[in-house]
Amino acid sequence: MKTQSSLELSDIQAIAAAAQAEAQKNNWAVSIAIVDAGGHLFHFQRLDGAPPISAHIAPAKAKTAALGRRESKIYEDIINGGRVSFLTAPEVEGLLEGGVPIMKDGFCLGAVGVSGVKSNEDAQIAKAGIAAIGL
Repeated sequence: MKTQSSLELSDIQAIAAAAQAEAQKNNWAVSIAIVDAGGHLFHFQRLDGAPPISAHIAPAKAKTAALGRRESKIYEDIINGGRVSFLTAPEVEGLLEGGVPIMKDGFCLGAVGVSGVKSNEDAQIAKAGIAAIGL
C-alpha cells in the first residue's frame, strides 16, 4: 500500500493567495480555480474585471489538468496537431493552456486552473500559486 499526500486548507489558501498576487502584480483580471485530484472544486475566485466566461473556463482547465495529471496545454497541442477526435473525450472540457496539476512524489494532489488573460499568462499564474507550497 502506498501513502499519498493530500492538500489541506492551508495549502489551498497559500496557492490561492500566491496566484492572486501574481495576477495582481501584472494587472491581470482572471478567475482562479483549485480542484482536488478528482477535479472537484476546492476554491474559486474571480478577480475584479475578470470576464464572466473565465468563471467557467478556469474550473474546466483545473479539472482537465487534475484528471489527466498533466498540463491542459498538452491537450490543446494534441487538438491543434490535428487529432480533433480528442474533443469527444469524456469529462474533459478545459482544453486550453492554463490548467496545471499539483504533483508530489508522482501523485496528483489536484490542479490549478486560471482564465482571463493569454493562455501562457494563465499558466504563469497557476504555476506561481503552486510554487507557494514548494512544489
